[in-house]
Amino acid sequence: MTRRFLHRAAIFTLYGLPLHAHCAENAAARPEAETIKVKASALNDKADFGEGGLMRPVYAAQATSVVSKPFIDTQSPISSAYQLVNNLPGANVAASDPFGLSPYTNVTVRGLNSDALGFTLEGTPLNDIAYYGAYPAQFADAENYRAIAVTQGAAAISDPVLNAAGGLMALTYLQPAKTPGGTVNISYGAYANSRQFLRLESGEIGHTGVRGFISYSHTTAHNWRGPGEDRRQHVDLKFIKSIHQHSDISLIGSWNRATSSYYPQVTLDGWHADGIGGSNDLKAWYDAGHTAQAQNYYRLWEAPEQTFYAGLPSHFTLSDHLTFAVTPYAQAAYGSIASGATLPVSGVYNGVMPVNGHLRNLNGDGGDAVVRANGVQESYRTGFNAHLSLETGRNKLTFGYWYDYSDDREVQSFTPVGLDGRAPDLWARRKSGLVLLPDGQALYGSAFHTIGQVNALYINDRLSLFRDKMVLEAGFKDVMYAIRGTNNLPGPQYRTGGSYQVPLPRMSIKYHFRPEHQIFVNVTTNFRTPSSTAFYDYYDVTSGAVVTDGAQKLNPEYSISQELGYRYFGKKLLGSVTFFNYNFTNRQITTEIFRFGAPVQTTVNAGGQTSRGVDAEISMRPYHHWSPYISAEYLHATIDNDIVVNNDLLPTRGKIAVRSPAFQASVGLSYDDGHVFGMATAHYTGRQYASFMNDVAMPGYITGNLALGYRFDDKFRLKSPSVRVNFTNIGNNHVLSGVSSVTLAGRNTIGRRGTVIAGSDPLFYIGSGFAVLFTAGAGF
Repeated sequence: MTRRFLHRAAIFTLYGLPLHAHCAENAAARPEAETIKVKASALNDKADFGEGGLMRPVYAAQATSVVSKPFIDTQSPISSAYQLVNNLPGANVAASDPFGLSPYTNVTVRGLNSDALGFTLEGTPLNDIAYYGAYPAQFADAENYRAIAVTQGAAAISDPVLNAAGGLMALTYLQPAKTPGGTVNISYGAYANSRQFLRLESGEIGHTGVRGFISYSHTTAHNWRGPGEDRRQHVDLKFIKSIHQHSDISLIGSWNRATSSYYPQVTLDGWHADGIGGSNDLKAWYDAGHTAQAQNYYRLWEAPEQTFYAGLPSHFTLSDHLTFAVTPYAQAAYGSIASGATLPVSGVYNGVMPVNGHLRNLNGDGGDAVVRANGVQESYRTGFNAHLSLETGRNKLTFGYWYDYSDDREVQSFTPVGLDGRAPDLWARRKSGLVLLPDGQALYGSAFHTIGQVNALYINDRLSLFRDKMVLEAGFKDVMYAIRGTNNLPGPQYRTGGSYQVPLPRMSIKYHFRPEHQIFVNVTTNFRTPSSTAFYDYYDVTSGAVVTDGAQKLNPEYSISQELGYRYFGKKLLGSVTFFNYNFTNRQITTEIFRFGAPVQTTVNAGGQTSRGVDAEISMRPYHHWSPYISAEYLHATIDNDIVVNNDLLPTRGKIAVRSPAFQASVGLSYDDGHVFGMATAHYTGRQYASFMNDVAMPGYITGNLALGYRFDDKFRLKSPSVRVNFTNIGNNHVLSGVSSVTLAGRNTIGRRGTVIAGSDPLFYIGSGFAVLFTAGAGF
């Protein structure tokens, strides 16, 4: 989502591109409902297609790529935000299912993982407060996006994110229509996929100046491999109140409730042995007589979750020179990453304390019992981001303040399993439905409570010279972040946490030496702290031993990045090329540890890293209704030092960084004559390492998607009724799509000081198979 401006003086926008963008960016970025023709759907928005289909002009002094509604409306309506940006330079999506419903997915940009990206919806943050990652199936329905922008290098100084060394994915809603109406879509397809979507537009309500939309969707789909089913209900809304020509207040919201099946991640050996079946799938039936098989029963791995995001982006023009913007926001989430496991009926530990007597609610009087292990996360977040801007002639000065408060509770509880393999409480909310200690308290494998507070001050100054041909910009952001946590199990650790104060300067220059030509240079700094779980001790419930030590002092990641770019936006062609360089200290790499078989995210300090490369994209404006597109990236990312492991050093200096393919590219070809439309895309991702020692690598792969559709003339009360068919992975290539869990080394390695450092197998996502989805829809 790109950001545009309401007016040259109204530089605080609520919608997209960086705060420092030139006013010309308005035409490229901010959605304006008035520009969409009433008779046609957004697919006929010639302004967007005139900007190159998969590519649109942007003018910020940093690398930014945008997909807009004409492209989005050709794709599967179930597509997640990750899937929609998969063809942009540097972006690589590891999806587990063809429809974007599974939470077991990931996106990397320039080799940086999703936890290194910021995610916002009209200025409200979407990142998980504990792990920094994001779950795109929880975001808005695809029909409600006006645009999705990926800023590959770094977030804008005003963006309310902590972890955006890898850039920002900014999502923008459609503007509510000025007249009443709506949109309906119905989809059916492979794997019993069924989806219904309805959006209602209020138009202007009376003479209040308020207009808005609210939508609802319901989706179900069977797993494409192995047993299981995904179920999702979703609500989006946006209302806007225009106060006068250059001031408005918006209310945005998104609610999601889903139950997701589990797609097991695999080792490289497991992939070669069984591919998309065999031991790489869960079991379709429950066999109480065989414990190992029983705990792999698919119903024990179903993951329920419910999320809610809300924001109040507000912009006020106080005078011809002074503007003020503020975005209060709130976020709430409850969910469980579950797994099948076994527990001893007696002889367990509560933290490090032995439990006398038998556990309650378990089936059986001795030995082990099959249980559902619930990794429950319940979190709340609220805050606001405000900035005041003064524009006088060639200069604009901005002062801002961001405050964020988060409350995160995470426990691992256990639910007894009936003789039919079902757990009585999928959500693990009722204490009476859990495995209990003899005294009636719940048994927990872990129990953490973390409070986080962010206070950030920023200042930004922009100077326009030579009739706005050159723009100089400099900014400074001071971030103060405090984490306070308690480990609520008996043991050596109770309180933990840390406080961080990090200065983040930045500067940029852009120059339009011809109207069609632009060059830019920028230098930015970023930081992030480790995942909150890295602060805590983990105890073995069967022995009371400390199996993972919580770090007492965790240094934050800090990075300096530079970009040098050139853009050309001509009458026939659009193109850009960006050279980039990153230097990291205390590089935080996301991986997983397993608690009772369920993956729990944590971070590894990989020390220093240098990443250098080039991004490029080019598109032709429509010629006889055709528009081709090409993007590519070359990346060289290396580890700068040996990694400390216990009392030794793993010899990693000079190795290639994990999740960093040297080359990736996408091609696309779109067609739209007003009735017939289509889009064909193909994406190649090169080989990437999954261990810091570079002794395990995932092979490169290629996948392709195809969309074909027809848009009818208006009929009766129906506006632009249409049908389309989407083909995902049209070649049915069975591939590993990404690295799920990295390791230090794939095999035993001799450290610099002579000790043996044990190797372990990384895990990988299995990419989705071939799928077809048919969609019929219309406006009214």
